[in-house]
Amino acid sequence: MGWVRLPVPLGLVCCLLLLLGGLGGGGTPQGPWEEEQGSGAERGLWGTARYEAVKKHLGAVGALSKQYWQYVACKVWHEGCKEEEEEEKESSPGPGWSLPLVGQDYLEILSTWYCGFGKCCKTGDCRIVNNITGLEADLNRQLHGQHLAKEVIVRAVRGFLQNPQPQKALVLSFHGWSGTGKNFVARMLASHLYQDGLKSECVRVFISLFHFPHHTYVDSYKAQLKKQISETVQLCKQSLFIFDEAEKLHFSLLDAIKPFMAQYDNKDQLDYRRSIFLFLSNLGGNAINEVALDFWRAGRAREEISMEFLEQRLRLELLEPAENGYARSHLLEENIIDFFVPFLPLEHHHVKLCARDAFLSRGLPYTETALDEVARMMVFVPKEEKLFSAQGCKSVSQRISYFLP
Repeated sequence: MGWVRLPVPLGLVCCLLLLLGGLGGGGTPQGPWEEEQGSGAERGLWGTARYEAVKKHLGAVGALSKQYWQYVACKVWHEGCKEEEEEEKESSPGPGWSLPLVGQDYLEILSTWYCGFGKCCKTGDCRIVNNITGLEADLNRQLHGQHLAKEVIVRAVRGFLQNPQPQKALVLSFHGWSGTGKNFVARMLASHLYQDGLKSECVRVFISLFHFPHHTYVDSYKAQLKKQISETVQLCKQSLFIFDEAEKLHFSLLDAIKPFMAQYDNKDQLDYRRSIFLFLSNLGGNAINEVALDFWRAGRAREEISMEFLEQRLRLELLEPAENGYARSHLLEENIIDFFVPFLPLEHHHVKLCARDAFLSRGLPYTETALDEVARMMVFVPKEEKLFSAQGCKSVSQRISYFLP
């Protein structure tokens, strides 16, 4: 369950008032029963002084609460920084305190309290939430036709995060045709593990042909890649690394990062055991589709396809042809990959569900006729059965534009 941040500074003011209990009075505040033990003159002098001190501090809180809240929001959550800077220039600090003093003395207390729940990094922008319940709910609601992927991902990630001392990083390899949900799930995973999702400093995304386009520079790529992984883990022990189009990675790049994913046995080096590596690949798609087609032809539901039945076929295809990075690297040979996650081809009714989600995400009304029309615009294969969408759900969101007035 995610933490809810109050939109008003009430909680902050209350915390400051508690902190003020020890200020201005020279010690623990007295109660009314203790006041009565002194003389009338002493009680009057003490009461007046105490009243004025409290009044002064409350006035300061009132004057600074809005400005301080903006200051905290900027420093802890990186929100409202522009407004905070503008207001700081226009206004002077309230009575009794200066804003820098408040920032120095109390921001650390509030940040420590907040980070106890959000697990901030030193930079404050890689808050870890690890909302597995939300991940499971969103996968069930938004990922269509992928019973195997849902089960494997939730179980693997939950088990990994609950393990106090994992022996190695978690390595998941997503396989299937384009448009079946691999990138969609990777984004969803990032958004449920980190407050800032893919924008978090704990998350790094590498696209093979974009980040490593030329094999002649592979040695330079290896050095850069290892440096980025090390720096990310130094910043945040629970890091997420996503490699898209993984089958196009040069095999020596895969071997270069193998030590980060292998079993950890050196206590003198940086600890990578809390890292998660995701590889997204179209490899294995043919084997997965053949199994799904065989089940359909046999009159069996796709939900009957099991991991045990599919994984062996998937592994065999990953070893051929030899020119792909998986086959030539040592990831398969040394069992570095913990789970091969198959994404099944999508059928007509799955595409309709994707179209429905696209309409809803844009706040648009839809009809069953419109959903059928969107699905019919897609190309389906094989030629005889026309069972599976050749593009999965890719481009569905663009196609609903045809139905807008």
